[in-house]
Amino acid sequence: MSKTVTYTVRVEFGDCDPAGIVWFPNFFRWIDAASRHFFTANGVPRWAETADTLGVIGTPLVDTHTRFVATASYGDTLDIAVTVKEWRGSSFVQSYRVTRGDTLILECEEVRIFAGRREGGGIRAVPAPDEIRRLCE
Repeated sequence: MSKTVTYTVRVEFGDCDPAGIVWFPNFFRWIDAASRHFFTANGVPRWAETADTLGVIGTPLVDTHTRFVATASYGDTLDIAVTVKEWRGSSFVQSYRVTRGDTLILECEEVRIFAGRREGGGIRAVPAPDEIRRLCE
């Protein structure tokens, strides 16, 4: 397991559907931001910098599983606790727990890869840099 970092989001009126409930794609937008925040909070430089130093241009999503437990609405403050549950060769499993106070809103698990540029264009999976793992564990 890695360190746990919390990313906080305040739900705005525009984040909700006509019933006043957070429109579900917004959770995935916030989780994506929380993923990057996890690395930043642990001292990992911007991907633009790691592209030059480590060959890593980002951590694209390759699989996701989410369990919605309760609803959220505008005015709510949500805490997204993020950790790396498992490190693999060129991928990792990131775990998210979204809460409003003591209320669990959702749990999510994602598999992401460390991506680098493919010669001739496109991206490819690259080995997880030891430097990044050390910063996050």
